[in-house]
This record gives sequence, C-alpha cells and structure tokens, in this order.
Amino acid sequence: MLHRRTRLSRRAFAVTALSALVAGGGAMAAGAAMAGGSDTSDDSGRRKASGELRGVWVATVTNRDWPSKPGLTVDRQKAELTAILDRAVEDRLNAVILQVRPTADALWSSPYEPWSDVLTGTQGKAPGWDPLGTAVKEAHARGLELHAWFNPYRVANHTDPTKLVASHPARRHPDWVVTYGGKTYYNPGLPQVRAFVQDAILDAVRKYPVDAVHFDDYFYPYPVAGQTFDDDEAYDRYGGAFSDRAAWRRDNIDKLVRETAARIKRTRPGTRFGISPFGVWRNSATDSRGSDTRAGVQTYDDLHADTRKWVREHWIDYICPQIYWNIGFAAADYATLVPWWAEVAKGTPTQLYIGEALYKAGDPAQPAAWQDPAELSRHLTLAAKYPQVRGHAFFAAGDVAADRIGAMARVVADHYRRPARPPR
Repeated sequence: MLHRRTRLSRRAFAVTALSALVAGGGAMAAGAAMAGGSDTSDDSGRRKASGELRGVWVATVTNRDWPSKPGLTVDRQKAELTAILDRAVEDRLNAVILQVRPTADALWSSPYEPWSDVLTGTQGKAPGWDPLGTAVKEAHARGLELHAWFNPYRVANHTDPTKLVASHPARRHPDWVVTYGGKTYYNPGLPQVRAFVQDAILDAVRKYPVDAVHFDDYFYPYPVAGQTFDDDEAYDRYGGAFSDRAAWRRDNIDKLVRETAARIKRTRPGTRFGISPFGVWRNSATDSRGSDTRAGVQTYDDLHADTRKWVREHWIDYICPQIYWNIGFAAADYATLVPWWAEVAKGTPTQLYIGEALYKAGDPAQPAAWQDPAELSRHLTLAAKYPQVRGHAFFAAGDVAADRIGAMARVVADHYRRPARPPR
C-alpha cells in the first residue's frame, strides 16, 4: 500500500506540474521539482525554449490500445482511458494522439457515421458516454494536448457490406466504395466522398476543442500483389485533365489535404492539422530528390501521397513521418531518413516530428538492434542534431504501458527528465 500511495502522489504532482507548464508558468520550477536534473540531449536548451512534441498514439482499431476489448462497462472504459493519460504524464509526454474514426465510424455522437463497434461490440450502438469529449477534457486537465486521429478512407477490415450497420453511408452509397486486399475503402477519386469525409471529420472539430486533427499513412491503400484498385469509372469521369492515373490519384489526395486544412482553420482557428506518413517519400533511385533508401513502398508512387509537397507548400502544420527502422537498417536507415526529412522541412513553417517504433522494441521477430533497450534513446540523440526536428511520437500506448525491455524508460531517463510544453 505504501508503494501505491507513493506512486499516486508522484502522479498527482506530475499532473499539476505539467498542467502549469503547458499553461505557460513555472517551467523551470516544475522541471526541477519533478526531475532534479536536465535532459541529456544536446539541444535541450533550444527545445525547452521553443517546445517539443512528446506524443503517444492510442490506436482504437481492432481494440489495439484502447478499449482493451469491446463491451466493457462505462466505468472500465473510462478507467482504461485515464490510465493511458496518467501514464503519459508520468513519462513526461505532452500529447496524446487518439484514434477517433478508425473505420468510417465514430467515437463521438456523429450525425454522419455510426458509433464504433470497438466500444460496445456492436456498430451503431451508443456506449452511454462521450469518449472523445471525455478524452479532451481529461487530457487538458492533465496538461496534455489531444490530437484527434482520423482515418479518411478505410471503411472496414472486411468486404461484406452486411456486416456494417444498415444505416452506414457505405451501404446507402455502394457506388462510393471499392473492395481491395480483403478490405473496404471509400473511393478517393469521387468528389462527393471527399466532401463527406471532410464533413464527418469537421463535425468533431466543431464540437470539441481538439488541439489537432491527425491523419496517419493510409490514403490510397498499400499495394497488394496481383490485385487492382478498381477506380476505372471514377477515372473515366474525373481524370481527363491528367496525363496518367497516378497523377490524378495524387491530385485527389492533394485536394483532400488542402481542403481539410482550410476547413479546420475556418471551423476552429488555432486547431492544427498534422499528418504521419510512411517514412519514405521516394527512393533516390526513383527521384534525385528522394532519400538514399531502397524501400519497397514509396508514398508518392504507391499511396499517391505527395508528402514532400505538403511540407514544402505548407499545406499542413506538422508532419510526423513514421521512421520505423533502426539506425543502420540497410534499406531505410533511421540515420539517413531523419536528415532527409530535416532538409525537406528546412525553411518552411511546417513543424517536423519523428514517429518512433516503440512497438518493435523487444519484439523477437525484429532485427537485433531492437533487442537493445538503448536503440530508441539513440534515435532521439541523433535527431537532436537537427534543429528542424521538433519532437517525437511513439507507437503506441499499449507498448508504453508494457515497455517490454525498458526502451521507453530509457528514453524518459535520457531525454525527458523535465517536462516540456508542446511546440506552438
């Protein structure tokens, strides 16, 4: 019992200290009281002055991180959520990226899409509480930012429309969907789909003071060998002005990004828009502007997402590439990709954060580097050499809690000894 009380006391103090820091007061006092030391990163002074993102993703799709399973009581769901937020505070993180639209559904009462089945086990069934509203309130009470994470086009991880609730837009508009690779997607080539996806997202932004809207790496789906994404009809109708289908598809995603950004600013000024793409834009063998990598997937060519352009044109407020490889990985070296992205962000107002693969640490299926608890800490040390890097986000909350080999604890000890406010 003494240990538990001590832990709770430390947690309560951490919440108070970080809340004061994010509100703008007591940075040095709160940090000294909590840590009694300073960050070991070379640029700790710069980051304390300008802020750095210390984020964690909370994936709800297939109940990966939260809730632990569908159908839990309201009290249990709330307790699991607040435990994630409390752990973020303990580790001196400052942002939670919560997946609130995992598969064309919602973790809030939406007039556009059904309640997500990750809550109750039944799509469309109200859970009896307001998960997104509660998450925003509880995160802010702890001095944490809440970034609402939306998946734009994924409808279902299956191809059977009868498994969707009868009122689902994908069932009411079967012409909107494409099945591919055993999954169901909205067709990005249809203007009515693009407008609908934005309407669904902006409903949450209008209702809740989220700090950011967040997209991940899913735009057009990842390639599946031997299968074709059947958008022939949409291309015939809308693609006439383009030299090829790939250019048309990239324009579809460009429009989604530009229009979403503009609508966020009109709906809730001050809410940011960030995207976390796959870590390789293009290999240098494909494009001289690309990274010195040999990745099998290139976002520009395979997902039709011109992530480099979005930064250079400042269509988005931040980019958080998923550089999910270890230092020294031959095909896509972390030490190669961080400086490449830093150069992309250089001279732009778009902030650069780095997505970190905490989930790989201690996984026996991963290369030997990931069995070393210090690998992730070395990532942050390397990234600190590049002033364009304004923080890191860790995938994901379940792995923060488990911390199989102590990799997250090592990051906190080496780099997060004091709290930090997020970048402004």
